[in-house]
This record gives sequence, structure tokens and C-alpha cells, in this order.
Amino acid sequence: MKILFDAMGGDNAPEANIRAAVTAINEVKADIVLIGKEQVINQKIKEIYNKNSVTEINERLKIVNAEEEITMEDTPTKAIKAKKDSSMVVGFNMLKNDEGDVFVSAGNSGALLAGATLIVGRIKGVDRPGLAGMLPAFESKFLLMDAGANTNCKPINILQFAQMAGIYLRNTYGIKKPKVGLLNNGTEESKGNDLMKESFVLLKENADKMGFEFYGNIEGRDAFSGVVDAVVTDGFTGNIFLKTTEGVGKMVKRNLKKEANKSIFSKISLIPALPIMKRFAKAMDYKEYGGAPFLGVKKPVVKAHGSSDEKLFVYTLKQAEQFAEAKSVDIITEEYRKMQAAEGSENAAEETIQTN
Repeated sequence: MKILFDAMGGDNAPEANIRAAVTAINEVKADIVLIGKEQVINQKIKEIYNKNSVTEINERLKIVNAEEEITMEDTPTKAIKAKKDSSMVVGFNMLKNDEGDVFVSAGNSGALLAGATLIVGRIKGVDRPGLAGMLPAFESKFLLMDAGANTNCKPINILQFAQMAGIYLRNTYGIKKPKVGLLNNGTEESKGNDLMKESFVLLKENADKMGFEFYGNIEGRDAFSGVVDAVVTDGFTGNIFLKTTEGVGKMVKRNLKKEANKSIFSKISLIPALPIMKRFAKAMDYKEYGGAPFLGVKKPVVKAHGSSDEKLFVYTLKQAEQFAEAKSVDIITEEYRKMQAAEGSENAAEETIQTN
């Protein structure tokens, strides 16, 4: 297996990407291919590890040269079409041509979505791919979808997000019948805007045949209670929810650290509670949960956080291997093929009845 890794994507590229690849190669079974400016990568390898190339560190580490970069300021679709030798486009083409099994990037989210759909392609039957991000919950975790790929959605998109989230959770995490909640401003069926009201009806009607349990509407404060395995919403709301969650987690950790360092007496009194605090900090740390897979495209693609450091990249690379090994993309593709075949049979039967 090969993990294709955009070495130029992210706020801390390329150093954090390189360090993560060197660390992760001892924790994954796959080869890791760093895609980016070869001269720059080799220069960093020399500075950090005093080696002339990554293969001197580990023979399962490789570099593929790409001389261009897609920046956060670039217009997504234009950049994908114009910058053919960018690390992102080269990575997508390698994935499309079966020169790798999964592509990981912390680069421009819009460009990543554009590249995934334009170069790799959508699964037939999927209207819009979505970002599936994992978040902590009480004694568990839950999947948020869409976490930011689609700012404007239709009810069919929300339904497909739930279906793909269910398939992903079954095959990657072994949850037999995932429980899915619809993020809303109240739990009553009548709550929400038109999108949420119509999505509620679709989820309720189709949940059983699509292999998930519909919990109903769930408010933001209850999403972390552990009662659902997935929360679905449009990408605009989902991204705000995601960033708010990350911000609250950081704030809690900073306040705990500030209180602990107020005085020597505070430090001493907290010593017995340190193991509990460390476990709590670990559970609240979004870095523990890696990146967000793009569900709905023909090959495995994982979006890493733009602010990823070495630690978060390592988790994301491990998650990417797990995602590819679980073959969730193949299973989603097959589910949609069967669904379309069934719909085709039903339409043919109806036409026969009408003709007769």
C-alpha cells in the first residue's frame, strides 16, 4: 500500500509534513510518498536528519517532485486546472492512475474538493461528496458530516451524507447500525429551516433501508453526549460547529494550564489529579482524531487540518491507512450501484405496467 502525502500543504509545510512522514513510517505498514518540491524536501531532510535523501532514513519513504503549489489564496477550480505540476494535482493524478491507495493533504479545502471531483471523480449516484470529521463525545466519539465541503445543500445531500457516514462507520469502526442525528436548533420534528424540515422527512423515511438508525433532530449541546454515532448537516453549519468545538477544547486546556500554574500550592494540590487531567486532555484533543475523509469520491482522499503539526499529521496518516484498508470507498460504490440497479428495475416494471 502507498500513502500519497502532499508535502507542501498546510500552515506548517513542509517541515511538519516531513517530520510526520518520518515518524509515521514506523507506525504504518504502507509506503509514504512525499509529493512536492524535491529540492526543498531534500534540503529539509539534510537540515533535520543530516541525510541526503528520505530513503536513507527508511526505504519505504519516497519523494515525487512537483514544482508548483496551490496556496490558500488561490481560486480552487482555477488552481486545479492551471497548476498541473502542483503537489495537489500530481497527487490526485497518481491516485487516479492507481499509483497510490490514498491521498492526504492539508492544503486549500476548496481546491481539494475540486481536485477530488474533477480529477478522481464522484461515485456514480452521489450528488456531492462530503467531509467526514471525527469528534470526541462522552465515553465515545461521533462523525460529523458535512464538516465543510458544501456550503449550500439540498435535502438529498443530507440524506446521502447520512448514508455514506453509516457505511463508513460500519466498515471502519465496526458499528453495525450507526445512529444518526440531524443537527438542528431544537429536537421537535417541526424545528429548523426548510432544509432541515425536508431533510428530517427524508432521513426518517429512508433510514432503515439505507442501513442506519435515525435518532431525529439533535441540538449542538447534545451531540457530545454519546447518544449518536454520526451528526449530519450542511457544510456551512458543520464547519462552524467543527471550528467552535476545536476552539472550546483549546480554551478548556488553556484555562486548566493557567489554573495549575497559578502558584506552587496549585501545582502540588493537582499532583494526585494529573492522570485524570491527562486522560481528559487526550479525550478533548482533536489532534487525536486525525483528518476528515472525503466520502463520495471514487478513491480514498483525506483532508488534514490546515494547522496540522507533526503529531496531527501522524494521526492523519495512520487514519488514512485505516480508511484505505477498510475499503469503505469500494463499499459505498457498490451500495450505490445496487441502489441504482434496484431503481432501474422498479422504473422498468412501472413502464411495463403502463404499456400494458
